[in-house]
Amino acid sequence: MPGYPALPEGIAFGGDYYPEQWPREVQEEDIRLMREAGVTLVSLGIFAWALLEPAEGRYEFGWLDEVLDRLHAAGIAVNLGTPTAAPPPWFSRKYPDSRPVTREGVTVGTASREGACSSHPAFRTATSALVTRLADRYGEHPAVVMWHVHNEYGAPLGECYCAASVTAWREWLRHAYESLDALNDAWGTTFWGQRYGDWDEIDAPRWSHTVVNPAQRLDYARFSNEAHLAHYRLQRDLLRGTGKPVTTNFAGTVNCKSMDLWRWAPELDVIANDHYLDGERPDNHIHLAMSADLSRSLAGGAPWMLMEHSTGAVSWQPRGIAKRPGEMRRNSLAHVARGSDSVMFFQWRASRFGAEKFHSAMVPHAGTDSQIWRDVVSLGADLRELAGVRGSRVAAEVAIVWDWEAYWALELEWRPSGDLTFLERISAFYESLWRAHVTTDFVHPSADISGYRVVVVPSSYLMTEAAGKNLQRFVEAGGTLVVSYFSGIVNEHDTVHPGAYPGVLREVLGLSVEEFHPLRERETVTLSGGGTARVWSERVRLTGARSDQTFRTGPDAGHPAVTVNELGAGSAWYLATAPVGGLGEILGPILDRAAVTRPRGLPETLEYVRRGRHVFLINHADVPAAVPGITGTDVLTGAPFYGEVAAGAVTVVHL
Repeated sequence: MPGYPALPEGIAFGGDYYPEQWPREVQEEDIRLMREAGVTLVSLGIFAWALLEPAEGRYEFGWLDEVLDRLHAAGIAVNLGTPTAAPPPWFSRKYPDSRPVTREGVTVGTASREGACSSHPAFRTATSALVTRLADRYGEHPAVVMWHVHNEYGAPLGECYCAASVTAWREWLRHAYESLDALNDAWGTTFWGQRYGDWDEIDAPRWSHTVVNPAQRLDYARFSNEAHLAHYRLQRDLLRGTGKPVTTNFAGTVNCKSMDLWRWAPELDVIANDHYLDGERPDNHIHLAMSADLSRSLAGGAPWMLMEHSTGAVSWQPRGIAKRPGEMRRNSLAHVARGSDSVMFFQWRASRFGAEKFHSAMVPHAGTDSQIWRDVVSLGADLRELAGVRGSRVAAEVAIVWDWEAYWALELEWRPSGDLTFLERISAFYESLWRAHVTTDFVHPSADISGYRVVVVPSSYLMTEAAGKNLQRFVEAGGTLVVSYFSGIVNEHDTVHPGAYPGVLREVLGLSVEEFHPLRERETVTLSGGGTARVWSERVRLTGARSDQTFRTGPDAGHPAVTVNELGAGSAWYLATAPVGGLGEILGPILDRAAVTRPRGLPETLEYVRRGRHVFLINHADVPAAVPGITGTDVLTGAPFYGEVAAGAVTVVHL
């Protein structure tokens, strides 16, 4: 099976290229400018179905032949797309029932993209026909070094409720449960009198006037993920015969809620992610780091690809906030620091028309006499100097449990508090670790976690019995576990585990929870350690653990708020609330006790990541940052490093 593409060498640099939007003279200028900027890889053909097959069964490849030959002559490699994310108008007209339907029953229009249901037979047939011809025609073209299937599966519509989806859903259920008795038991259909007596009685969990069975909705999320994955596999298997790597670009690992990317990762030859900075978030560089670390984790620690990000403003956000001076460079090199062997953008040249004409690009509307262009050229030079980073790995001693099924289940209706969201606790713990200069992996709860010193479980409302035992074995063998509230509560069918909360985590934590006491909006409580907390309180009963901090105020005043249970050779900590600004003070001693190695004495605003023998130092502050204890050569300048990173700058030290 192919792995990471052998070409181009070094850190790949480029972006999405749409020559079909431009006349020949602009295309020729593109080649000249790509060489000036040091572009080595472009993604091509991603939305070109209507041009490649302007009528059913009539293919026109001449224009693409010409572009590929031109790029190859210039020494630029191609990531060739299969354009199935944009079915042509003739297809939607001939097969109107292929258009996706929302949960509310609205049929998606055609004047956009992502316009066909992955389960529709005609769409799958048309996909096979087109992809077969692309593989036959370009499988041996020297410019094509990898394949790019579809575009951002699951975005913006992860679930389809059309007739074809319902038919496929029923078949999926038959395979998953084999009998209606098993399905009725898993879904708890005796509640509200929903028991099914025939498979054809089961509809998709459409919008209703009140809450829909949560177990049914959870299974529909699983089915929808598998429907998209099946469409990807269909194309991948047709392309595999070319011997070149096949991937698809994730729609932002952190924000891609609708796809279970742990299920996707083994199906891709190389993990590829799109990341768009939220211009209005003051901590957007930390959010970027989290997305990059999750991408690396999905790759099993191997190098991955940053397939898309932006040089500046993002047009589809509420406000198109331009990047500050040096921010594009910091963003790009932070991805490389965290394992990416590519820096690619949407898009090469800013479009003059269409939905994303105000989206930034490598060649902006202002042209080459612009700061963005100068920054692009400078970044290309930086990446040439970083060629030796390619293939190296990032090591982590701490992991955070991330489970998309828990994400889906937690954010269904009628949970104990509207403040319970999956990313809120994940982000809080990740930010505290980032500010402590701890590099973090992400893991599935059933994964092998024996190689980590500390494992954090912030948002695992849904947890299987097997996953709970996996975490317990980790602690007994000497690991340190940190669990946040409302974890381990239900099983894979959103059924509460027998007995008291927190279900499958009771034994490892050495406690039980008598009752949840979610806090009111903006209500806070104080802790015996001097901190303040929000969102959540609960009545903890110790059954082996000891209290480290108690609630001083609130509904559980005098009862445990932070606990630790010594079990086997390890320990398990529990936080029964959400500390306000004090999470780092709680985590610090835990990390020290677990002997987690990390640099000391660095400012919180300095991003520190070691990748192989290179240390990336990214200063997100407007003042210089002192970095004691590190000596070596600055790869980007060739000069000795004297222990200070300039304001807003990036230094990469080769040790």
